[in-house]
Amino acid sequence: MSEAILIREDDGAIATLTLNDPDRLNVLSDAMLAALQAEIDRLSDDQRIRVVILAGAGRAFCAGHDLREMQAARQAPDGGRSAYLDLFERCSRVMLGLTRLPQPVIARVHGIATAAGCQLVASCDLAVAAHGSRFGVNGVNIGLFCSTPMVALTRAVGRKRAFEMLVTGEFVEAEEAARIGLVNRTVPESDLAPETRRLAETIAGKLGPVVAIGKRAFYDQAALDLDEAYAHAGAVMTENMLLPDTQEGIAAFIEKRAPVWKQ
Repeated sequence: MSEAILIREDDGAIATLTLNDPDRLNVLSDAMLAALQAEIDRLSDDQRIRVVILAGAGRAFCAGHDLREMQAARQAPDGGRSAYLDLFERCSRVMLGLTRLPQPVIARVHGIATAAGCQLVASCDLAVAAHGSRFGVNGVNIGLFCSTPMVALTRAVGRKRAFEMLVTGEFVEAEEAARIGLVNRTVPESDLAPETRRLAETIAGKLGPVVAIGKRAFYDQAALDLDEAYAHAGAVMTENMLLPDTQEGIAAFIEKRAPVWKQ
């Protein structure tokens, strides 16, 4: 039996999803998108899991969409229009699904993350990259502007730097990706898995429902103007303050002891 195209491994409160199509650099084929969507749906209801790590098998993180599948769609009577609309809708649903998961998602990046693969990194809440990894939205080099990757990229990176990446198709090295905010930190490749795990364990040690509340509020307020953002954040903090476990955490801090949380 062949291995699954997406492997899920749970270890305590941390789930690792590994894109497992290394011979094709883990492209976002129809099968890969379907597998990702299925796991996102499962994770959204899994209260045992507090952090998700997204990784790639083999020598790369993800090389973007499956261009062979996209080219084959041209044989349809409408020239591929309906297939392309469907593909980009499914891909966008996966990217939004990562953002909307209650658990923080950490991209563990090595090798290359290009086009929709770079979009995948930008759609994760956090990212740790190995030295030597490279990022690009280089569809423009083959006559295809990376318009859907642009959506996540421009929300992670400053506009001028993002536009430069989009119109030149040039790669960004890991250290530059960290400088412009596409990834959080870079480490030697030998340290990639343990450093990502350390970050995941730090987050998993926090009060899970509160991290979920905070993640949702983080993205909600970013879409609002300043007055609305403060009003929304104030309402969220009020609800947070009313949680019994939050009251226990504050009491423990005042009393200089470790909190005893129920969740």
